[in-house]
Order: sequence, then C-alpha cells, then structure tokens
Amino acid sequence: MNPLDFLADLFNPDLAFLPKALAVAVMSAIVCGVVGTYVVLRGMAFIGDAVAHAVFPGLAVAFVVSGNLILGGTLAGILTAVLIAVFSQNRRLKEDSVIGVFFVAAFALGIVIISQAPGYAGSLQQFLFGAITGIPDSDLYVVAATGVLVLGVVFALHKELVTISLDRESALAMGVRVFWLDLVLYVLVTLAVVISVQTIGNILVLALLITPAATARLLTDRLGMMMFLSPLVGGLSALVGLYLSWSWDLPTGGTIVLVLTAAFLLAWFFAPRQGLVFKARVRPARLRVTTAARRDEALADEEPVDQALTGVAR
Repeated sequence: MNPLDFLADLFNPDLAFLPKALAVAVMSAIVCGVVGTYVVLRGMAFIGDAVAHAVFPGLAVAFVVSGNLILGGTLAGILTAVLIAVFSQNRRLKEDSVIGVFFVAAFALGIVIISQAPGYAGSLQQFLFGAITGIPDSDLYVVAATGVLVLGVVFALHKELVTISLDRESALAMGVRVFWLDLVLYVLVTLAVVISVQTIGNILVLALLITPAATARLLTDRLGMMMFLSPLVGGLSALVGLYLSWSWDLPTGGTIVLVLTAAFLLAWFFAPRQGLVFKARVRPARLRVTTAARRDEALADEEPVDQALTGVAR
C-alpha cells in the first residue's frame, strides 16, 4: 500500500477506527518521548518497566468490572509509585531493588485477577500486546486530556526534574524536595505508560518510553533539543509503524517498536559526533594530528642538544 492509499483510508468513514488509532499512537508517543527524557537522563529505565507491570492489576480490575481501563491503570500505577517512593527512602535498599519487589508482585496480582474473567486468554493477549484498533471515543478524549496534563506538569517542574535527574545528591544538599519530585516523576511515568498500553501493550510499552529519548540522546548534547527530538522521533515512529502494520497486516505494537529500534540503530551508527561512523572517520585524523604534534615536540626538545653538541665541537 502506498502512502496515498493509507491517507485515503484515514478519511474513509467505514474505517473510523484507523484515525483514532493513529491519534492515540502519536499522542502516546509524544507524551512518552517527553517524560522518557527524564527517565533516560536519570538512568532509571527500570522504572518504566516497573510501572508498566504495576498498572496491570488496575487494568485487570477495570476490565473485570467493565470500568474505565485508563482510570484503573492510573490508580494502580500511582499506588505502586507511592509505595516505591516511600520504601526507597530506606537507604539499606537501593531503588531498583524496591522496584523489583513491587512490580513483580503487581504483575502477579494482575494475572490472578484477570484469570477470573471470561475469555481469559484473549483478554491477556489484549493487555500484553495492545489492541489499538478497538479504542473507543471516550478513551481518545481521556488520552488527550491526560497527555495535556502530563505535559503541563512537566513544563511547570522542568527545572526541578532536571536537577534531581542529573545530580540527586546535590539536589538534596541544596534543599530540593527530592522525595516529592520523585513521586511526581513516578506518577508522570505512570500516566504516560497507562495511555500507551492500548497502543503497544503492557510488555512493549517500555520501548515507547525509553527508545525515543535514547535516540535523541545520541543526536544531541543539548537538553532542550533532546526534549524536542525525543517526542518527534516517537511520533514519527508511531506514524510509520501504524502505516507499515496496516499495509502488511502486521501487529501494530510490535511494528512500532521495530521502527523505533531502527531509528535508534541509525542514530547509533550515523549520528553526528556520537555516531559510530563519525567516530571511525575522526579517530584516524586525530591520530595523525597527535602523532605530528608529538614529532614536533620531540624535534623541539632535540634542538638545544644539537646546539650544545655544535658548541662543544667548536
């Protein structure tokens, strides 16, 4: 299918689910791209995986009682985030250890809950791998409102979130309320994950949170540009992934993740300054310059000795 056919399908009234799927995918990717920037800066990719598992029992409960999936996942994720933030204050345990305990327990609880629902196997597959073509209109509005809320909080607390992401100990010494900012960041990650679960599923959602930000990190050293590139990479990857999955009848979530991974690999090899190809080209040039400089230094050091020998000969 060429892009024009895909565009025609987007405006086809009989395929009303397709533009909704595209809107949710792009909005989720943009929100995850912005929030993921702080996650990558802080080196806490594990928290994204933890939250993805933590929201699962809330999704399962909402599904069993025919409630709103986004609301159920958000409540479960926030509760787990609070528990992680509180238990992480005990310095005898590192943050990743506490996260490991709670996210495994939350995921196990979700499995137990959803196993009580009719059509257990199909429901589990929907949660794990996404069901983007079955998104109702109400969820579209909830995703949009949640995305605006998350981005608003991010821009309001940007300076503080960057501070605790880059140097947590210095932030504590400066009197920054690290505990509350940690809690805010966990909640933001939770909301970003919850609105993305229907797009690519519980298992793959970590890619939407981490890969765009990691790709942007390879492309620039400036934080502002990184926060611009990350949602851009995520949004474009969601668009291309949905187009490929619709054209070739592929799983939407998996296709989006593969497109994200391809973008990361391109940046890894061809990014300016940080790309493998760039470094391979620059290294020989630097080696030649260094060798020439050392040779000139050696000649400069030998010159007084030559003059001294000439003087002795005379």
